[in-house]
Amino acid sequence: MKRLIAALLLSATPMLTGPAMAFDISAMSDAEKQNFGAAVREYLMANPQVLIESINELENRQAEQTAQNDVDLVADNHDAIFDDGHSWVGGNPDGDLTMVEFMDYRCGVCRQFNEEVKNAVAADGNIRLIIKEFPILGQDSEASSRFAIAAKQLGGDEAYAKAHDILMELRTPASEDALRKVAGQIDLDADQVIARMTSDEVTDVLNKNRTLGNTMAVQGTPTFIIGETMLRGVPRAGVAATIEQIRDTM
Repeated sequence: MKRLIAALLLSATPMLTGPAMAFDISAMSDAEKQNFGAAVREYLMANPQVLIESINELENRQAEQTAQNDVDLVADNHDAIFDDGHSWVGGNPDGDLTMVEFMDYRCGVCRQFNEEVKNAVAADGNIRLIIKEFPILGQDSEASSRFAIAAKQLGGDEAYAKAHDILMELRTPASEDALRKVAGQIDLDADQVIARMTSDEVTDVLNKNRTLGNTMAVQGTPTFIIGETMLRGVPRAGVAATIEQIRDTM
């Protein structure tokens, strides 16, 4: 932080008449450095808004660079994001806009926005929705995701969709007894699902999702990718409004 402020101080002062790259403070004598520092301090004390403006500009440039980096990440990992062959695909499979959600069943925000995501997809009617199981919040998260993936592998997309919604509402620990009850609710054999949860096939899905998440620098849930736009966290404008905004840029 001190280095950042120092750099901003140097860039903010009006005393630099030449190009920034031509300025070399190391070439100054100790007395010149002291005088220069005093002049910079005097200027900034008289014009504190300059430092604020410099920080704001730096933050804007960093945000723009982050956004561009995310666009590049989406482009470079297109197939793994939009066509991995193992993630559940809902909504309109032939929709003109794809929305991907990295989620965790124990994530309070994911739970809070589950209905909003479903309602936005249903109301739009032209969105392809992909769910990426991304358990990061402990053993219950891991067990829930393993159950959902096993349910999909054994019972197909319909079984997964039912399991997904039930697990989103599950308020008890994801114990074996609790998951057996969920299996009964979605008409799957509980013994088969429980056995499948620890299989290589289920582990492979989780490993691929984690590898993709690490590549995409996913640090929390929910994380959305809508079209080519990556949203790290909850869409502030709401899911439906954000979808509409992204459609306007297509």
